[in-house]
Amino acid sequence: MPMNRRQAGRRGTTDGPAVDSLAAAERPLATDDASQAAAVMQGGVMPGRGDAWWLAIRPKTLSVALVPVLVGSSLAWSQHAAVLWLPALVALLAALLIQIGTNLHNDVADFERGADGPQRLGPPRATAMGWLPATAVRRGARIAFALAFSLGVHLVHHGGWPIVVIGLASLAAGWAYTGGPRPIAYTPFGEFFVLLFFGVLAVSGSYYLQTLALAPAAVLAGAIVGLLAAAVITVNNTRDRESDARAGRQTLAVLCGPRAASCIYAGELLLPFVLLPWLAMLTGRGFWLALPFLVLPLGLRLIARFRRAAGAAYNELLAATAGLQLLFALLLAGGLLAGLP
Repeated sequence: MPMNRRQAGRRGTTDGPAVDSLAAAERPLATDDASQAAAVMQGGVMPGRGDAWWLAIRPKTLSVALVPVLVGSSLAWSQHAAVLWLPALVALLAALLIQIGTNLHNDVADFERGADGPQRLGPPRATAMGWLPATAVRRGARIAFALAFSLGVHLVHHGGWPIVVIGLASLAAGWAYTGGPRPIAYTPFGEFFVLLFFGVLAVSGSYYLQTLALAPAAVLAGAIVGLLAAAVITVNNTRDRESDARAGRQTLAVLCGPRAASCIYAGELLLPFVLLPWLAMLTGRGFWLALPFLVLPLGLRLIARFRRAAGAAYNELLAATAGLQLLFALLLAGGLLAGLP
């Protein structure tokens, strides 16, 4: 059971740097969200406030927000032999803030809806565990969204009304993912939401900021990386399908079952490789866009792992899937930019 704040103070986890350091020394080092949270619970102490916020923003998922800006900007650079660094960096920071705001809002919204219970197989959530008060996490989400909106003002000044549409839609979707009367995360459309907002729209928007134009190649590149991002959600929802069903969440994994989810996951990982030749044709980059095929063996291993996975093993698979998307995107960007002056 999580301790309340008075108990935490007596245990010395929030009384000052010296005591915080002692508590940290008693905990084993952790390399990801799940292992760090597990280490905290095994040690019988609450994480320090900084650690709690770090776990709440779910850093392992942040690469999903970085990838579209990387791919969209690289695509524009490859076609115009130039890059506008300020819009690219502002877009990158805004995307990160939207992802952080979405994660924090998800943390507190799932707690208030009773979706994060003791049977949860995923990493413990800060609000549900009592590490952070719900009001603070909700405020953090609002601050992240507000900062993203502020950065969006600069992007709108640069890119005009299309950026207004994409930016406002992204902010609204970040809130609606677990907010409102019918949260997207509680429906079968979570994967489509990620494909659209963390793939097609995000890559197209990043490309537009560089060129002030849209191109079929940007839409296709967005679909490619969006499919890999959707695979992350498929892992998450398959892991949580039993607790989600108890909480009334009708995710795709709940409706279809684990066997169909395995097929969906395989499609999300393999279809991007099928689409690469089409992207090579649209961009004229030819053989260079074969570089992402270097991670195809990793994708095949992840598909096999998904079929065998059970329980908390999905946590490692989720992180590995996000890592696959990042590696794929880096190789794709490298292929787009290879040979440019």
